[in-house]
Amino acid sequence: MNAPLQFVPASAFKQRAAAAVADAHLRSSFRNAMDFLIARRAAQFPDAPALERQRAFAEHIRKYSLARLPDLLEQLERKLTDNGVSVHWAETPEEANRIIIDIARRHSTRLMVKGKSMVSEEIELNHAMADAGMEALESDMGEYIVQLDGEKPSHIIMPAIHKTKQQIARLFAEKVPGAAYTDSVDELIGIGRAVLREKFMTAEIGLSGVNFAVAETGTLCLVENEGNGRMCTTVPDVHIAITGIEKVVEKLEHVPPLLALLTRSATGQAITTYFNMISGPRKPGEKDGPRELHLVLVDNGRTQAYGDEQLRSTLQCIRCGACMNHCPVYTRIGGHAYGSTYPGPIGAIVSPHMLGLAATHVLPTASSLCGACGEVCPVRIPIPDLLIRLRGAAQHAARPGEKPMLGQGAAQSRLVDVIWAGWAALYTRPALYRAFGWLATRFRALTPPMQSGWTASRTPLQPARRTLHEQMAARKRS
Repeated sequence: MNAPLQFVPASAFKQRAAAAVADAHLRSSFRNAMDFLIARRAAQFPDAPALERQRAFAEHIRKYSLARLPDLLEQLERKLTDNGVSVHWAETPEEANRIIIDIARRHSTRLMVKGKSMVSEEIELNHAMADAGMEALESDMGEYIVQLDGEKPSHIIMPAIHKTKQQIARLFAEKVPGAAYTDSVDELIGIGRAVLREKFMTAEIGLSGVNFAVAETGTLCLVENEGNGRMCTTVPDVHIAITGIEKVVEKLEHVPPLLALLTRSATGQAITTYFNMISGPRKPGEKDGPRELHLVLVDNGRTQAYGDEQLRSTLQCIRCGACMNHCPVYTRIGGHAYGSTYPGPIGAIVSPHMLGLAATHVLPTASSLCGACGEVCPVRIPIPDLLIRLRGAAQHAARPGEKPMLGQGAAQSRLVDVIWAGWAALYTRPALYRAFGWLATRFRALTPPMQSGWTASRTPLQPARRTLHEQMAARKRS
């Protein structure tokens, strides 16, 4: 098996972040791109009170859907089955990959073309297919570019945002047979389209993600801009849709409010170019569409988040990426520094449920807690509060009677525990506090110049010449 690529060890995050910060070209590219997306989003929401009403309504829809999630999933399965769709349940990435590969083997598949799907990135489907002797080709242009270069997406909406057109031109000239070097964007798109059109016609299976799954009608909704999603879901004889279990909503009328916020928050579009609604395979007399349709519902840690009242709000996410675009950390280091499938603020609260805190405990600390992510989230996920909660869970084991998260306490340090115990002792014993204050002010010259991570980017802390109590007493005397 190929080594999993969905995350790097937590210890490597700081090194990757430091390397990204030192890359002036990368920082400039991301800053310019994020400023552009921020301006586009702002232009779509000129009326702040109206936006807040829309966000509140969208939040209500997502919370309502999650409150009824088990029932809605069963209703979705029944309706899809009645519509002729085969529904599969996968608790782990390995199980999801096995289901998809089994379907592919039954159809003697050599090639699968894929529309954009972050869940397929999450389960490392491309690598699992390669290990099984089959090719899985990305057809979203950004995903195609990063796959061609052996990389992971650096943004959930714009996978190749970290690349320049010159880099893409060199990549195509090196990797695409017969392609000449050109840095014309139109010509580069044309080269990619020529490759993908041939693949659409020869692939045995098409795979797509799902933006919203409607329980009452058994409808799979797919948002896209390039038309590749529509090709993946209609040209091959077999269509496999894959999604996380949280994407279900009860009614079709719940989709438009979410869609309106998704596209405007993600790319600043009033509406996406294509909106596909799929309710079953090709019926007799129809001229296109797959003859066989499957839906794979993936858990992969989502039930852990669902089981906690506060952490459940993580599952409200509609994958717009607005939190990344506005995050001062993400905009300086990009997505690859995080190492996880989902980078940025949303990745910092989603990844611990999928990979465990032992592997991801450093990600919730990759935030200034400025609150920008929570302010722009279209479904009002309290991301800063969840980051604080996960930081605490990483540092402390579960209390008696509390259900622990996977890897909870992984970052716990005896030294830190001793320091906090000493701090608590000082601040709960007045005599000890006064004695410490006197010693700290009189021997302030002995303060160490290097103070762990604090002085990596800040000046050293040093006590004042006199305590506040002493200064106030002197002021009264004068």
